[in-house]
Amino acid sequence: MPDLRPDPEALLRQAEADGRGRLKVFLGYAPGVGKSFRLFDEGRRRHERGEDVVVGAVALELNADLQRVVQQLGAVPMLEAGGRRAVAVDAVLARHPAVCLVDDLARDNPAQATRPKRYQDVAALIDAGISVLTSINLEEIDEQQPFIEQLFGRRSAETVPQSFIDSADEIVVVDAPEDPSPLGEIAGSDAQAIALAALRERALLLAADAVQRQLDDYLRANRVDASWGTQERILVCMTPRANAAAMLASGRRNADRFHGELFAVYVNQPNLTAEDRSALARNVMLARAQHADVSILDGHDPIAAILEFARQRNVTQLYVGHNLRRTWQTRVTGSLLDRLIRLAKGLDVRVFPH
Repeated sequence: MPDLRPDPEALLRQAEADGRGRLKVFLGYAPGVGKSFRLFDEGRRRHERGEDVVVGAVALELNADLQRVVQQLGAVPMLEAGGRRAVAVDAVLARHPAVCLVDDLARDNPAQATRPKRYQDVAALIDAGISVLTSINLEEIDEQQPFIEQLFGRRSAETVPQSFIDSADEIVVVDAPEDPSPLGEIAGSDAQAIALAALRERALLLAADAVQRQLDDYLRANRVDASWGTQERILVCMTPRANAAAMLASGRRNADRFHGELFAVYVNQPNLTAEDRSALARNVMLARAQHADVSILDGHDPIAAILEFARQRNVTQLYVGHNLRRTWQTRVTGSLLDRLIRLAKGLDVRVFPH
């Protein structure tokens, strides 16, 4: 089978032929993961390889190591007014480096600036043939605000349209948390772990979408037809109290995105109340509406039944619901979720709070 992966050199030649710069985004799935370090470290390495690199924008606070890198590279002084700072676009255009580093992409510009948003300054640099490396947190993307509000109960004041992030030639998810304390506002270690996992997954999916679009564009441009086999098999584990609608909707989106299959199961147990059975019947209807392959499992041990089904179907991801409130008993003996995660070797487990 021929190798259908895009040739990086061919993509670069195409970008150069278009006369536009390239955009590379360092995407942090949570504050404090080190996206600014990755941004400036790549700038330093490019500079050492002989590329003409300058710094166009930095965050208000940089640690000593990053300050030394900025001094080594050289920076175009930013414009300042009314407590806000902006990229000095005209000065960068006059300098016309090969690469410009722009930290904190989501910032608003001063009121008197030519463009109201920093990402619009970046777009102007790219249109002029200057490549830009930039950084942003997932929570600063406009279309992600409902998701962020669900996790944290707040929205970000300064945001960038997702369409701009989607236009990037490359997205790097910075996946090395240095300090999870910014998530300390979520009470409890279980809730914090679930929120971090949800943020990380959302960032990885966003980056995967960008790679898929680049591949599709490359295949179309080169008139290559590609057929893809199943890549992911997602199993939604339904219970009477789990948020089945959210799990099934997410499962369907991800199954479609990765050309996969969607399964849904619940374990039939003798102690279910009439209300529980009614809730499960509704969940089965929701699952079928999402075109999931629905199965009803039997067994005294629900965890064993679910994992046996998952192994038989070669499932790659498990979606489960979980009540964040832990009783004294589960704190001592562990919950069913703890046991499922411990035994689900080789499977990715995504937890949906309810």
